[in-house]
Amino acid sequence: MEKELWSSRGAFIMAAVGSAVGLGNLWRFPYVAYQNGGGAFLIPWLVALVTAGIPLMMLEFALGHMFRAGAPKSFHELSRSGWVGWGCLLNGFVIVSYYAVVIGWVFAYLYYSFGAQWGDNAEEFFLKDFLSLSSSPGQIGGIRWLIFLGLALTWISIFLIIFKGIKIVGKVVAITVPLPTILILLFVVRGVTLDGAMEGLKFYLKPDFSKLLDPKVWLAAYAQIFFSLSLAFGIMIAYASYLHERSDITGSAIATSVINCGTSFVAGFAVFSVLGYLALQKGVEVPKVVAGGPSLAFITYPTAIRLLPFGVSFFGACFFIMLLTLGIDSAFSLVEAFIAGIRDTWRVSRTVATIIACLLPFAAGIIFATRAGLLWLDIVDHYITNFGLTLFGAVECLFVAFFGRRILKEHMNRVSNVKIGRWWDFCIGILTPLILIVSIVMNFIESVKKAYGGYPQWALAVGGWTVVALVIILAFVLGWISKRRFEAD
Repeated sequence: MEKELWSSRGAFIMAAVGSAVGLGNLWRFPYVAYQNGGGAFLIPWLVALVTAGIPLMMLEFALGHMFRAGAPKSFHELSRSGWVGWGCLLNGFVIVSYYAVVIGWVFAYLYYSFGAQWGDNAEEFFLKDFLSLSSSPGQIGGIRWLIFLGLALTWISIFLIIFKGIKIVGKVVAITVPLPTILILLFVVRGVTLDGAMEGLKFYLKPDFSKLLDPKVWLAAYAQIFFSLSLAFGIMIAYASYLHERSDITGSAIATSVINCGTSFVAGFAVFSVLGYLALQKGVEVPKVVAGGPSLAFITYPTAIRLLPFGVSFFGACFFIMLLTLGIDSAFSLVEAFIAGIRDTWRVSRTVATIIACLLPFAAGIIFATRAGLLWLDIVDHYITNFGLTLFGAVECLFVAFFGRRILKEHMNRVSNVKIGRWWDFCIGILTPLILIVSIVMNFIESVKKAYGGYPQWALAVGGWTVVALVIILAFVLGWISKRRFEAD
């Protein structure tokens, strides 16, 4: 099969940024910064960017570019360890199965935004009217058909964007990457002009330097960088495999990482200025209205939008268009990584691979469209990100450090304008895997001490440990299958 190529380096960087800049930049980073010392958190966060984010981004770009393949084949060529690549892809498979449901919620809320149909009580509307949320994971209830429709619409959109190939993706991201950036800036400008905005920003930026002595703050910074940059999903490996032979890998990695982190930082102004306004309107302290995750997107921010003196429908629509474009880029990049793995292994057409890569997570995601969907989403997300993703991130670093550090570094220095030295060896071989392993151990100890989220143990076993175990087992099975096929070619 003839290898597809990006139309330009700019298209590649735009797609990589689109993958990295997702919903988490808006609803996770500002909240994590607030919890971990405000402005002081920027110090460990920037250290983590330089010592983990950028080196890992360089690693994945180099791996895909050197072997011109997706994650499984690239790791097979490097160290006969295709299972590592499959582990990364399977983590992405699990995540996109519920991430697509969240995008489905956004489609529905885009409609609701005209006239702010969530009314005066956005929390009750979201949890009771929209989700009809069950009281426990065991009460699955029926499928919420509006959410199912949003899920189907999401997967149809993803399929239409990627089934024609990487050149179409390049054209799509030329719109879907700049648009949310413009809308974030719009909300920053609107936010800082609201009454109470400065009080909100004070909680976001006021530094608490005593937090820098807490190891958990540093671990939070590394975790934020790791999750934010779409690392260890196989995405960047797949995207880099479509680059032209002579490409500035290291420069592209730096640009992608810095743009992503800059977006996160600016998004914090859009979030906390509006939270300050909301606190003033409700007559409470800012910490009383601070939220992260889906609560920020579907309860807190819609509440604030409804209280605006003018332009409620306009700003509501802009907010959910922003979420939609942030989410869809990340979602189809996860699917693209899976497509690359399927095509490298089974040599099927792009259309067939795309159908498989869309139908399987669509079917897996139906459980998240039920009345207990949000509860199962919370459980699966916690375990797959804190254990599955982190585990394969550490393994990825260690396998490259022991089997391919020298050849990858030589390759990067040969094709790139920015040369790298021994600092990269140290970051990849020692620092990053050590931090990820410590994070896994600390999260495991925490999970033993206390049941996550107050959920029953059986639900954590089914939606948490079982899912992580299946990812690991299937990674080895698919690694064995792909190894036989690669060696037979």
